[in-house]
Amino acid sequence: MSNTFNSIEDILDFAVEKEYEARDFYNEWAEKVKNETLKEVLKSFAAEEQKHANLINEVKAGKKFKPQEGKITNLKISDYLVDYTPSEDMSYQDALIVAMKREKAAFKLYTDLAESSDDENIKQLFNALAQEEAKHKLRLETIYDDVAYPEN
Repeated sequence: MSNTFNSIEDILDFAVEKEYEARDFYNEWAEKVKNETLKEVLKSFAAEEQKHANLINEVKAGKKFKPQEGKITNLKISDYLVDYTPSEDMSYQDALIVAMKREKAAFKLYTDLAESSDDENIKQLFNALAQEEAKHKLRLETIYDDVAYPEN
């Protein structure tokens, strides 16, 4: 990772900022797209990103984090899709691609942050956030599969 952090607080501040960026991205595109179903999906992701920021802020304030157990399935659909630049008239399918790629990047970010932390509470937090992003990606991949391949 190219960012240099001087403290756990710096790392947590960086993570909160990334969650706010994701929230703002989803809210912005929810307002721009015309497809009502897509609007609702984007708004739901914005709300989840806000929850992640809240969780990080709680840990930053001293709350102990208790991770949930379980492994998230990775369909790897996004691994084989070409990147798509968002546009106001993007199709539902294209918007799903954009969101999947963002969630994949967020998963990688949190995995890297977890690996770089010596604090067990922070490590568990970032591993859990990586799992949350993996859940988002799985949900998006499942929706994409239904949209792109409706005969399955």
